[in-house]
Amino acid sequence: MQALKSFDLRELPADFYEDPYPYYAALREHEPVRPMPDGSFLLTRYADIQAVYKDTKTFSSDKKIEFKPRYGDSLLYQHHTTSLVFNDPPLHTRVRRLIMGGLTPAAMAETEPGLVTLVGDLLDRMEHKQDVDLITDFASAIPVEIIGNLLGVPHHEREPLRAWSLAILGALEPSITPEFFDYANRSLSDFLDYLKVLVAERRLYPGDPHKDMLTRLIQGEADGEKLTEQELLQNCVFLLNAGHETTTNLIGNGLYALLEWPQEKQRLLATPALIHTAIEEFLRFESSNQLGNRITTAATVIGGVEIPAGSRISVCIGAANRDSAHFPDPDTLDISRSPNRHLAFASGIHQCAGMFLARLEARVAIAAFLARFPHYTLAGKAVRGGRARFRGFLSIPCRLKPD
Repeated sequence: MQALKSFDLRELPADFYEDPYPYYAALREHEPVRPMPDGSFLLTRYADIQAVYKDTKTFSSDKKIEFKPRYGDSLLYQHHTTSLVFNDPPLHTRVRRLIMGGLTPAAMAETEPGLVTLVGDLLDRMEHKQDVDLITDFASAIPVEIIGNLLGVPHHEREPLRAWSLAILGALEPSITPEFFDYANRSLSDFLDYLKVLVAERRLYPGDPHKDMLTRLIQGEADGEKLTEQELLQNCVFLLNAGHETTTNLIGNGLYALLEWPQEKQRLLATPALIHTAIEEFLRFESSNQLGNRITTAATVIGGVEIPAGSRISVCIGAANRDSAHFPDPDTLDISRSPNRHLAFASGIHQCAGMFLARLEARVAIAAFLARFPHYTLAGKAVRGGRARFRGFLSIPCRLKPD
C-alpha cells in the first residue's frame, strides 16, 4: 500500500478518519511495529498489544515524560498525569480500588432501573418526531446523566458536561492546533472550578458512599487511605471523560453498524437475547477507543523489532480488534461471535474500570431503541467525529418510522 510509506499518526490522510481499517490491515501485514517520524512506535497486531498490556514493568502508563513537552505546565498536563488511566502503581492502585468499589457488577445492577427509566423517557421524547439525531437526541444524553448521577451533579447543572469532556479528551489526539489546546485548557479550568464547589458542598453534606461516587472518593477507604485534593478533582474529571465519550460512541457505533449490516439487525430483532454478544461485537468491530499509549522503561523487543528504553509506544486497539490471526473474518459484523476476546477495554491492571457500566448502558439503550423503533433508517449523511483516538459520530440523522 503506497500510503504506508508516509503514514504518520500526527499527519493522517483525510480518508483515514472515515475508514482507518484498510490502513490498519496494511500495517499489520507489512509493518506491524512501525517507527513513527517522531521516534515513537505504532503497534497493530493483537498478540503484540496483548503482550504490552501484560508487561506493566517494561511498558509504563505514566505520562509525565511524554506529556511535558506537549502540554508544558498547563492544567491539561496536571490532569492527564494525575488521572487513573495515565498512571502506574501505587497511585493507579489507590485510585482504581476506590473507583472500582462503586462500579462493581452488583453496584451497577442497582442503577439499572433508573437507566431503564432514563432511556424510556428519551424514547418517549422522540416518539412523535419524524427525524432525530441518534447522537444528540439519544446516545450522548445517556452517559452524561448516568455519570452525573454517580457524582451527584444536580440535573440543572449538567448542560456543560458534554462540551467539557469532548474538549479535554480532544487534547489527547496525536496532533492538535494551538487554538484547540487553549480551548481544551479553558474547558478543564471551568470544569475544575465547578468541581471545587461541588466537592466543598459534598464535604458538608455527604451522600451514601455505596451509591454516591463523589462521597466515596472524598471519604476514601475504611483503612484511612484517601486521595489528595488534586487527585480527587482530576479523577472526577476522568470519571466524566471515561464514562462519557466512549459510551456515547459505543451506542452510536452500534446502532449505525446495524444499519450497515441489515441482516444482523434482523437477527437481533428476531432474537433479542443476542444483545449481550452483540454489544461485545460492537466493541470489537468499531472500538470506541482506538489508541492507547505506553513508554518503555528498558530496552526491549516487540515483534522482532528492537525498541530502545524511553520509547513511546502507541497501541492500536482498533487494529488489534480486526486482526485475522485472532478473529475469523474480522471485517464482518457477527452479533453472535464467540469467543470474542476483544481489547476494547484494554487488558491487565489497566482494564477499563467502567466496563460493566458501559456494557449495561449500551445493552439497555440499544435493546430498548430497537424494540421501539425497529425500522429506523438514515435520514442524511452521518458525520464522523474526525478523531483518531476516539472513534464515533458527531451526528447520525435518523428517520424513526419510515413511510
